[in-house]
Amino acid sequence: MMKIDTHQHYWRYQPQEFPWISNSMPQLQRDCLPADCEAARHAAGVDAVVAVQARTLPEETTFLLQLADQHPEVVGVVGWADLHAPDLAQQLEPWCLHPAFMGLRHILQDEADVAAWVNAPAVNRSMQVMQQHKLVYDVLVFEHQLPSVMDFCARHDAHWLVLDHVGKPALRGWNADRDQARPWFDHLRQLAALPHVMCKLSGLVTETQWSRGQGLSLADVQTIWACFDLALEAFGPQRLMYGSDWPVCQLSSSYDAVHDLAQTWAQKALTNSEQEAFWSGNAQRCYNLTVPTRAS
Repeated sequence: MMKIDTHQHYWRYQPQEFPWISNSMPQLQRDCLPADCEAARHAAGVDAVVAVQARTLPEETTFLLQLADQHPEVVGVVGWADLHAPDLAQQLEPWCLHPAFMGLRHILQDEADVAAWVNAPAVNRSMQVMQQHKLVYDVLVFEHQLPSVMDFCARHDAHWLVLDHVGKPALRGWNADRDQARPWFDHLRQLAALPHVMCKLSGLVTETQWSRGQGLSLADVQTIWACFDLALEAFGPQRLMYGSDWPVCQLSSSYDAVHDLAQTWAQKALTNSEQEAFWSGNAQRCYNLTVPTRAS
C-alpha cells in the first residue's frame, strides 16, 4: 500500500526566523532536513512526502521547492506567500512552473485577530487567484479559532482547502468524551459539510501534555484515537489524509510512534480500500501529486 506523509517541515535553523520555536523545544533548535527523517520514513513504509511551510518569509517556498529538486520523495510543497500582497499572481508564476508546487499556508493560528485576517479584501482576492491556479490552501488554526474561518472556507469553494491537525483540539486535560469534545466536533462537522474541505489527521501528539517529557500516556493515545474517530464521522474516509508533522511531532513522539498511532487506528476503523484512500489516494486527489514508483 502506497503511503504519503502529507505534513513534514524542513529548515536550516536560524532562531530569528522561527519565533514559534521556544527554548522549551531544544529538539527543534537544529537543522531538520529530508535526510534526517529518511531512515524513519523508510522503516514506516512511507513512500512520499508533502513539505509544508514553517517560516513566514518570502524565500520559504523557493527553499522547499529546491529541496524537492534534491529529494525525489518530496512530491509536493505547500509554501508561503503574503496574501495581502497586490502582486501575488506575479509571485505565483515561477512557482507554478515547478511540478511540486501545490499550494500555500499561513501560520494563521498566531494571528492576533484571525477573523480580521481572513476577512481582509486583499486576502480574499489572493485566495481567488490561488484557486484559479488550482492551488490548495492549508488552514492552520486552534480549536477556539475555528468559528473565525467558517465563512472564509465556505467562500473559497473553487478548489480544495485542507484543515491541518484536525483543527488542533485542546487535548490537554480532556479525554474526548462527547461533552468535552462537543464544541470542537460541532465546528468540525460544520467544516466537513463543505465538500471542498479535507482534513489531516496530524499534529495531535503535540496537543497533549508533551512538556511532561514522558511521551504519550495510554490516555493520550485513546484520546487521539477518539479524535480520529470523530474526524472520520465528520469527513468520511474520502476526505482524511495522514500527516506526521515531523519534526514538530518529536516534542512528544518519534516518527515511528506517530505513524504507528495512525496505522493502528486505520486498520481498525477503515476497510482496505478506505485505508488506501487515507494513506495516499486522498492526498493524490487533493494535492494533484505525482508519486514516482516506490519513491522511497
